[in-house]
Amino acid sequence: MTGPVRNARDTGGSSRDRILARVRTAVADAREAPEVTRAYLTTHTPDDPAAVLDLLHENLAEYRALVHRTDAEGLPALLARLLAEHGSSTVLVPPGLPQEWLGEAGPVHVQDRSTSTAAELDTVDSVVTGCALAIAETGTIVLDGGPDQGRRRITLVPDHHICVVRAPDQVVASVPQAMARLAPTRPLTWISGPSATSDIELDRVEGVHGPRTLEVVLVTG
Repeated sequence: MTGPVRNARDTGGSSRDRILARVRTAVADAREAPEVTRAYLTTHTPDDPAAVLDLLHENLAEYRALVHRTDAEGLPALLARLLAEHGSSTVLVPPGLPQEWLGEAGPVHVQDRSTSTAAELDTVDSVVTGCALAIAETGTIVLDGGPDQGRRRITLVPDHHICVVRAPDQVVASVPQAMARLAPTRPLTWISGPSATSDIELDRVEGVHGPRTLEVVLVTG
């Protein structure tokens, strides 16, 4: 037969209270914690836009993104070629994507609608977006849901994502530099290469949680 059940008050407070009391006793005579040093480097890359762009290109490719370079004048032709090479008959277009990027010819333009289902988005061949920033040291593209990027889901469901990065304005060297320019209240998506995962044997599988193919266009001038 079991005895009476004791509540926390019968045992001198809850377990949490007793543990915290012991912690306070243990640190009662401890010295004040030293001031945290914030004089660390915010980047390990030379302050050279060309070198930063080259590093971004290298790290994007390391993550298996397909990287292309062009100037503003050559961008429409390059995008048209990439969509044609992918065999895209439809392309999802965010509401604020500059019209001159895609022109009138080529795949059918699909507008992002709030009523679009995941199944409908999955039928789209490609999506073309801009970005908020690109980080050279980590090979990362950051989206913040701006007008030329659209909602997060349109870059997760279609299997082919082409992202345009305008250099040098949208390229930073490091994560600390990026954080200083990004608004924490916006829906940030950080992309380092195409979607990928691996099992316990480290067999890489792409396209599980997002686009199987990520193409990044670095635009200068």
